[in-house]
Amino acid sequence: MSDPVSDPASDPVSDLEFRRAAGEDVSTLVRLRDDAARWMNARGTTGQWQPGELGEDHFRRVMRDGEIWLAEIGGRTVGAWELWWSDPDAWGPQPPTAGYVHRLMTDHARVPAGTGRTLLLAAERRVAETGRTLTRLDCLAGNDRLTGYYIKAGYQVVGHKEGKPQPGGPSKSFTLLEKRLG
Repeated sequence: MSDPVSDPASDPVSDLEFRRAAGEDVSTLVRLRDDAARWMNARGTTGQWQPGELGEDHFRRVMRDGEIWLAEIGGRTVGAWELWWSDPDAWGPQPPTAGYVHRLMTDHARVPAGTGRTLLLAAERRVAETGRTLTRLDCLAGNDRLTGYYIKAGYQVVGHKEGKPQPGGPSKSFTLLEKRLG
């Protein structure tokens, strides 16, 4: 996945490249996540994320137990997402048929609209590479704007999770979405 996105006609950023995050990237991830939280809050999407909720320890833990992917243009990080191979807090025990996308984030000051969708497509390709047939994610219950975004990307609402534990904060309720790959 370190090659540029292969179909520039369908992607808003044709020179976007992806790589797995490493230990030296944790401060960049914290900054990117906090900036994305501020961007959402400034546009009325409050409650989903707050600046300062997640620190470097969170991202180190995800790198140990799952994957974090960075999106870069010319070596500059402009987006990222977490990819987990299980999510029992939201989905309960599940067979290994899905990849779970978390914290899809872009640097809105440096990339055009539509870049988040390009990152989501890359995450879906990564899940498919492992032979898994579903991509799952969740968003704050009542966040109709974000739920609509994922529905437009081909996801379906398949349930709700009340009281899901949150890193760095109180439990929240979430809408569960999934997309069949292939």
